[in-house]
This record gives sequence, C-alpha cells and structure tokens, in this order.
Amino acid sequence: MKTIQVINRNVLGVISENDINSLQAAANSAMEKLHNGTGAGNDFLGWLHLPSETPEALLDDINATAKKFADCEYVVAIGIGGSYLGAKAVIEALSDSFAAYKPANGPRVVFAGQNIGEDYLHELKGLLAGKKFGIIVISKSGTTTEPAIAFRMLREMLETQEGKSFAAAHIVAITDAHKGALRKLATEEGYKTFVIEDNVGGRFSVLTPVGLLPIAVAGYDIKALVAGAKSMEIATAAAGNIAETYAMTRNALYRTGKKIEILVNFNPKLHYFAEWWKQLYGESEGKDGKGIFPAAVDNTTDLHSMGQWIQDGERTIFETVISVGDVKYTEVIPSDEANLDGLNYIAGRRVDEVNKMAELGTQLAHVDGNVPNILITIPELTEQYLGELIYFFEKACGISGYILDVNPFNQPGVEAYKKNMFALLNKPGYEAESAAIQAKLNK
Repeated sequence: MKTIQVINRNVLGVISENDINSLQAAANSAMEKLHNGTGAGNDFLGWLHLPSETPEALLDDINATAKKFADCEYVVAIGIGGSYLGAKAVIEALSDSFAAYKPANGPRVVFAGQNIGEDYLHELKGLLAGKKFGIIVISKSGTTTEPAIAFRMLREMLETQEGKSFAAAHIVAITDAHKGALRKLATEEGYKTFVIEDNVGGRFSVLTPVGLLPIAVAGYDIKALVAGAKSMEIATAAAGNIAETYAMTRNALYRTGKKIEILVNFNPKLHYFAEWWKQLYGESEGKDGKGIFPAAVDNTTDLHSMGQWIQDGERTIFETVISVGDVKYTEVIPSDEANLDGLNYIAGRRVDEVNKMAELGTQLAHVDGNVPNILITIPELTEQYLGELIYFFEKACGISGYILDVNPFNQPGVEAYKKNMFALLNKPGYEAESAAIQAKLNK
C-alpha cells in the first residue's frame, strides 16, 4: 500500500548519524510522555487517538448536517487559528483552483473571523447580499474577538435577509459542551451544535467537527480523511517511526544553528497546508526563548523571489519538501513550428514532468548550497493521504516539542496582544491596564 515517506537529503553534510541518534533517548522519552500522558500539557492529548476513537456515528452526523446546507449558495465558516486553517488547508488542496471551495453540487465554503478586516467583511457581505447562505461558527468561548465580530454581523444579516427561522436552521455552532457565550446562544436559539472537546487544542482540531464539518460541506470524504489519519496513528505508535525520525532530525539540525525550517511545496494547492503547518509548529514550539522558526515557500513561484536568499543567504536554514507523486490531470506541452520560445525540446512531455525536474533540480542546487533537505513524499492529493500527512505532522510536533523541552500544547504568548487590545479599546474589567497603557503611550 502506498503511504507517505520521509527521506533525509544532505542532512548528513551538516549533522551526522550520531547527532541524530544522540536524541534517541529524548525521543523515546517524548513518545512515553505522549502515550502515557505524563508530559507537560497532558490535558491536551485528545488528538493522539482521535482517528481511531472517532465514532462512525459522529461522522454520519457531520455528513448529515452538511447536507442541510444544500439549499445554500454559500456557507461561511467562522473561526480563527486552528478553527479555520485545517479546514481551509484540506479544502484548498482538494479543490479546483478556479472554482475555489465549490463542489459540483452544493454551497461554496468561504471563511470569516480569521481577521479584523473591515473591507474584507464589507466585501463578504456584498457577496452574500441577496443570496441564501449558512454559517458554521467555531469558538469554544464565543467571545474571541475576531470570530465574535464576524458572527455578530453575519448572524444579523442572515436573520434580516432570510428570517430567524431560516437562520436557526442554517447556523451550526461548534463550541464548548456546557459553558460559554456561544453555547448559551446556541441553546437559546436552537442551533445544531457539535462539541470542541476540552482535551483538543485548536491547532490539533482539524480531525474534529471543527475541520470535518466545513470539509464535508465542501463535498469531500471525511471518512477517508479520518481513515488516513488512523493508518498513520497506527504506523507511528511504536518507536522508530517516521514522525519520530523527522522530529529527531529537525532538532539535531536546530542544535547546530539551523534555526529556520522552510516547508517547501511544488504544488500550489498546498499553500494553505503550509499555513496550517506554520501554526502547528510555531504555536507549539515557539516559547521559553526556544523554537525553530517555521516558514514556507510555494515553488517554483517563490524561486523567483525567495530562491536567491535560500540558495546564497545566511546558512541558518533547512528545508522540508513535500513532494506530490501523481497529479489529477494530464496536460502535454505542444510542439510549435516556429519554436520562438525555444520549448520544442520539451514538446510532448507532461507539464508535471517539467515541474518534477524543477523540483529535483532545486533540491540538488540547494544541497550544493549547503541547505539540509528533508523530503516528504505523498502519493497524491486525496483525502486518505492528506489525513496521513496531517497526523504525521501532529505526532511529530508533539515528539519534537518534548525533545525541545517545552510544553507543546499551550500558547501563553497568544494572550499578550489581546490584553493590550482590550486595554486600548477600554474593555470593561481592563481599567487598570487601560490607564497603564495610556501612560506608556504618552511618554
């Protein structure tokens, strides 16, 4: 059976097998902490066995709920961070590039609440004006500023445009089981709800209703996605697995001064997968003055922008390349009698063959430029293999964070900007902070 693979290219030119193997004890300890629940953040390990423990009945309920939006032209998924990135990553990877998030039959999925862009919200409201639409609102508390603003505005618009009865039947809340503003509102208004479990953090939530419902609405096979994740859960259960190897290798590189990891793809459909990956690793490892900085490039596009820096810039980087084996369609480069562009030497070849040679040529050039390279191959972009890839990176992230000796499952730094924003907006309860920040600004 095909599956994803991990291959180290040129890392041994920078680190040795001994450097990687010296982290084996730390990796073993990390695996024990994850599987025994003895490490920091152990109250957020609900993702670990999520694929194998997700009931079939829940997936059936999600699919049935998705079908209730069939009379909508649009469904707005409202959330921020892990509450939208995972769904967007999967939907974009599987969608037609020019019919974004639009299945053959059914609503188009669009996103809100991931920013505080006034123009963005105005333009979204313009898109939805006069159209039947539904809302999936994702928030544990219901008070996170960005999604709360978007939900308040779009709920009012939907109720005004279609009536409260239609709105109640076309709003789904994914929130806390018992408490919080959104739970209270959902109960009062009779919204269909799904639960965000307390032991699953946002950046690990794509395989919960948080990610699965928008993906199902977009017309994709969530059972295959979860099945793929389950196969990777099984494959990474024992020592010596590929997630452990990846975690050990990246930490060995980090200890030699390779402070930046660049996730590289040669398939434009993976752009938002990289955005999801950046949150997963940045929020999990960037704390206590530690952590590899996660960056990403879309090649060959970014070879004409970031390529120079990667090839010849400061040698504090390494690359992890996601290589997709088979593409969905076949397009052959035609011959041209005049050959003014000089392309007849590749006439008759598939576009993807040229892309693969660009990929290999880039890797060889970067290896020659002393950029350590980790290659991850995925057979094709399907729900099965994306599920495998998601779980692979989640498991490796938990192992890597423990090797780094941080709590991979908290995010204390995320609250810093919120406190300042609330103080600047004079939010009730922040009077002392408001006075302090105004004094600071007036200096």
